[in-house]
Amino acid sequence: MIGEDGSMELQDVTFAMPPQMVEALERIGRDLDQTPGQVLRDLVARELRRRTGAKTPNRADEPLVARLQRLLAADMASATGWADLADRLARRGHEVRPAGGGLTLHDRETGARLCKLSELGFPYSRLVRKFRCPMPGHPHRMRHILNENAAGVSPDGDDDLILIEDD
Repeated sequence: MIGEDGSMELQDVTFAMPPQMVEALERIGRDLDQTPGQVLRDLVARELRRRTGAKTPNRADEPLVARLQRLLAADMASATGWADLADRLARRGHEVRPAGGGLTLHDRETGARLCKLSELGFPYSRLVRKFRCPMPGHPHRMRHILNENAAGVSPDGDDDLILIEDD
């Protein structure tokens, strides 16, 4: 159960493990600076999510997204590169961070995650096309988009092709 203060009530569980497994668990705990119990709780939680297919809800609330869209749309659209985007957002107290295959917007002071950039209408792929390079340090290098750019597809994804059909 989760308490009113957000803490989780813990229940003692006892089970036997081979000594080598206990040693490995303790080593992992030391490496992560966690107790063996926390390591096990994290592993069990991850396995339960995997088995139930339940995804943690990551959608920001709609009023927050609407306010952020109004506040940041001009800066997002006007940015000429990753450094320029970072500077513009920093002036407004925000920063962008890699998250999975995309980007998330965070409060610069607290580090709190506010929303996905795609929820604001600026998915990572669109920014890579616009800036013609991936975000420095982002694990997804978006080579397929950079190949489109090299092939002459415009940054907004519109290649201005006209289909001419025979009558």
